[in-house]
Amino acid sequence: MAERASESEMQVLNALWDEAPLTATDLARRIGKANGWTLATVKTLIARLVQKGAVTAEADGRRYLYRPAVDRAEAMGEESQRFVDRLFGGRVSPMIAHLAEREALTDADIEEIEALLRRLKS
Repeated sequence: MAERASESEMQVLNALWDEAPLTATDLARRIGKANGWTLATVKTLIARLVQKGAVTAEADGRRYLYRPAVDRAEAMGEESQRFVDRLFGGRVSPMIAHLAEREALTDADIEEIEALLRRLKS
């Protein structure tokens, strides 16, 4: 996804990644109420995602069915890279060091990171 999705747009994408296709009404029921969004707000978010190429719209009678046009893992990878680039100069190790210093890593997190590093080294 070339253009970054907002937090609200990401909620729409997450709902579509979980289950698609969905109508605007379906999405409003799933995520609108919890966020205080009206159907009009949900439709605006969908329109932005369609314009960005992140969601496709398929006519189905008088309604549209929406599907994600981007892969969840790919979008997460791009967003993660933007985060690391913006805050840590593109380097992952300072990010992990920052989290460790703030005691944001649990023992389980550390074990997972160690296992990942062992797999990457071999």
